[in-house]
Amino acid sequence: MKLPRMECPDCGRPIAAGPVAGRVSKGRLWRHDPPGQARTPGGPLVSCGGSLRLVDLPGRNRQLEIAVPTTAGPAAEDRDPALF
Repeated sequence: MKLPRMECPDCGRPIAAGPVAGRVSKGRLWRHDPPGQARTPGGPLVSCGGSLRLVDLPGRNRQLEIAVPTTAGPAAEDRDPALF
């Protein structure tokens, strides 16, 4: 599933927003580092203040579509009636 990218209200970067259960028009921004944050090995993890914030998803009142792979089974006339 491809997640929509939303602008973080704190840092302005485009961040993926995942759907929130029970709230079709809302999403939660993924955790991300603030711009320019230097990461030191073994140091603390620092997140942007906009990480995990609730945002309005594009296409309000539309449910996100998840692509489901289709597997073609045998046609009804090709099935063995003893198995069904």
